Amino acid sequence: MNTVSLLQGFRFVDSFFPAGGYAYSSGLEAAVQGGAVRNSDELAGYVEDLLCGGMGRREAVAAWVASRAGATGKPATAIDVDHELDSMKLGRDGRLASRQMGRQVIKIAAEQLEGKPVLKAYRSAMEREETPGHLAVSLGVTLGACGWKAEEAVAAYLYQTAAGLVSAAMRLLPLGQREGQRLLDGWLPLIYRISRDAKPRAPLSSWSPVQDIYGMKHGQLEWRLFRS
Repeated sequence: MNTVSLLQGFRFVDSFFPAGGYAYSSGLEAAVQGGAVRNSDELAGYVEDLLCGGMGRREAVAAWVASRAGATGKPATAIDVDHELDSMKLGRDGRLASRQMGRQVIKIAAEQLEGKPVLKAYRSAMEREETPGHLAVSLGVTLGACGWKAEEAVAAYLYQTAAGLVSAAMRLLPLGQREGQRLLDGWLPLIYRISRDAKPRAPLSSWSPVQDIYGMKHGQLEWRLFRS
C-alpha cells in the first residue's frame, strides 16, 4: 500500500472520525451490569469470543467482500452483502447502531474522496433505502476504493471494533489505559489471523449467543451510559 492510500483510508478508522462509535458499547454495558464482565480477564474473553465466533465469520467477511467491491468499482456486490449482513444481525439496537455509523462513513467518504464513483453509487443506494449501510460494508467499500487490500480493510475494521470495546470498558470498569493497551496488543495476532481467513467461501454465519443476548438486553437496563 502506498502512503497516499494509507492516509486516505486511515482517517476513517481513527477515533477522531465522527462516526459516533463512542455512544455504543455493543452490549458490553449490559454484560457488565449482568455480571458477565467484571475485570480485564473477563473482558478479554468476552471480546475474543465476539471476534472469533461472531464478527470473524460475519462482519469480517462482509468487510472483505465490500472492500473488493470498492477496489473493483462494483457497488452491487457491496449492496448484496450489506443485505445479507442486515439479516444476520439479531438485535435491533446493534443493527441500528451499525447502520448509523456506516452511514456516517459513506456520506463523508463519497463527499470527500474525489474520483471514486463506487462510493457515490453506494451512497445513492443507501439514501434511496435500497441498502442498509452497515459499518463493516461502508468501511470496506471506502478502504477498498482507497486502495487497501481486503485483508487490510478487515484488520482495520476489527481493530477499530476492539479499540471501541476497550474505550467503552474504561467507562464501565476499573480499567486503565495501560491495561487497555495490553489487551489490544494481545488481540493483534487474533485480528491478523481472522483478517487472513475472512474470505467469502460460504454465506455469512455467526455464533456469539452471549454477546447477542446482552446486546438485546441493553434496551431494558434501568440506567445506561450507552445507546447499545
